Amino acid sequence: MTASASRTPALTPRALVSAISLCFIGAPALAQNVVQALAPVVITGARFASAPELAPIGATVITADEIRRAGVSDVNQAIRKIGGVYGRQSFTGSSDFDLDLRGFGTNSSQNMVVVVDGVRVSESEMGSIILSGIAIDTVERIEITRGGSSVLYGDGATGGVINIVTRDPARRGGRGSVFGEVGQFGLREGRAAVAQAWDSVALDAAVGGQHIDNYRANNAFKQVNFNGGAQWNTGAGRLGLRVESLRQDGRLPGSLTGAQFNADPRQTVTPDDFGSLDSDRVTAFVEQRVGAFDLAAELSHREKSVKSLTVFYGTPSSWQADTRQTQFSPRLRHLGKFDGVLNEAVAGIDLIDWTRATTYTNDKQKSKALYLRDELKFDGARNVRLVAGARHELFDKTAAGTANKQSQNAWEVQGSVDVQPRAQLYAKAGQSYRVANADENGYTASGLPLKGQSSHDLELGVTFGDSARSLTLRGFRHNLVNEIFFDPTVGAFGANANLDPTRRQGIELDASAAIGADWRVSGHAQHVKATFTEGPNAGREMGLVPRNIVTARLSWLPAGGQSADIGAQWVDRQRNGNDFSNSCAALMPAFATVDARYGRKYGAWEVALSGLNLTDKHYRNYQYGCQSGIYPANGRQLKLSARYDF
Repeated sequence: MTASASRTPALTPRALVSAISLCFIGAPALAQNVVQALAPVVITGARFASAPELAPIGATVITADEIRRAGVSDVNQAIRKIGGVYGRQSFTGSSDFDLDLRGFGTNSSQNMVVVVDGVRVSESEMGSIILSGIAIDTVERIEITRGGSSVLYGDGATGGVINIVTRDPARRGGRGSVFGEVGQFGLREGRAAVAQAWDSVALDAAVGGQHIDNYRANNAFKQVNFNGGAQWNTGAGRLGLRVESLRQDGRLPGSLTGAQFNADPRQTVTPDDFGSLDSDRVTAFVEQRVGAFDLAAELSHREKSVKSLTVFYGTPSSWQADTRQTQFSPRLRHLGKFDGVLNEAVAGIDLIDWTRATTYTNDKQKSKALYLRDELKFDGARNVRLVAGARHELFDKTAAGTANKQSQNAWEVQGSVDVQPRAQLYAKAGQSYRVANADENGYTASGLPLKGQSSHDLELGVTFGDSARSLTLRGFRHNLVNEIFFDPTVGAFGANANLDPTRRQGIELDASAAIGADWRVSGHAQHVKATFTEGPNAGREMGLVPRNIVTARLSWLPAGGQSADIGAQWVDRQRNGNDFSNSCAALMPAFATVDARYGRKYGAWEVALSGLNLTDKHYRNYQYGCQSGIYPANGRQLKLSARYDF
């Protein structure tokens, strides 16, 4: 299937680049001798490439080397296995697990933001964040910042932000890779990536395809994706263009009752249901250094078409939604050093125009935001850092024929200090927000739009060690007002609503250590308590939030081209998604899974054998009723892969 035709003239690559460039015409050629050279760029700070000393406070960084050692096959898997983020398998059978930062359960995707090379890819409707179109071979690093981040990233960043940075193809010369994999459940996957750079021009492209029947009946899934780009080095910056295309088709097996799950978790009750997704995005970007100022912007346009067919009591029902979204994000940074104080001041604008035509409605959303952020880093043995920022955003929405205008504010203050040579203490406080999307406003009990959700966020943390051995401990609390959620107790069948005040609080532990020359161990532990704090359900737990999750990995990388990696995850019991009153005695059982990989290099070739859920644990991925609405997770899967680098 192909994406539907746009209802407005398409944005051409020339128009995209020209629009961004016009924003900086007439920018003053300012210079300050006080600006000192910084260390090489290694991480993204306040939405700009930055130096190590300005890395996001308390963030987790996954490098390309770690991704390669772990042998993960997609971005989502890297975030879960290496970053320790909990995820639930998608209903569609794709590799896009629903990631959950800080225990937001069913609405986890709506309470976190994902950014790829400066472009927000989080959805403006209900649904999982789609990462499977990103070629894993093009990823340079993944930065995970847990906790409220609405100052820089706006709507829905209460749980945190995942920032994915792809490799800069501008390194002179050429490189490429070819990858193939086969496995159980009819898995067949192939990928290829190539990049070539000259003095001032660089080109890159990646293509991939996958087919898998999956664990359950009527859950076959296939996709093809393409990513390509070109960029030009201007001497004091760069500008370029990227194109992304994704096609997915999946069969939908439906949910089971408890009896059906116990009898055969692989069965389907909806043998005729299926869906598809087509997505195309074009992005132009520019970065330019002018004296002591950095200028940057992205202009992105995406068109997406989603189709589905479901059969209810023998009657087929089709649904289609065609969406268009245009984003423009210009920003300015001043970086200078005065009297031993490094100062980074950032100002930016985010403009988003989103429209959707479905089988039944026409929905619109426009937003415009202004944010300011300033960071100070003081010279000295203590490495003191202080951060403050604020954001104001206006929303103009139309859902199910009802118009609604809202404004939201966010703020943050952060600080860190080295209390010992290898020990850093930090604190964060702020306010984040989320507004109801078109799907949520389209199904409320009153027919009126929902109020905006706000959260007061607090985090305290301490980090010990260095690259050889490190440990980070974080304690956090999010007090939410008007949380946007599906409330099964409203009306006859439930509806989207603003809940009574709720809270997410807990602790997180990240640890890693090199054990000798060849071994490395890492782990992540999370304890989260998600409860109502007021109203008739005060003190009761929210559904689909495990209290405890523990993930551990052991990696072996000796000389001679061998590598091995084994990981385990234990997930505590959790209440079903609709159990607001905590009246169901049958909780979703706890479970543990194990995965492993062994690889061997032969020159430019690498052959690997890997396995997922090696103990073939039968467990529940989702459950929305006391003994119903169950979506089983995959059983054991073994895979064999080969990769060639050139």
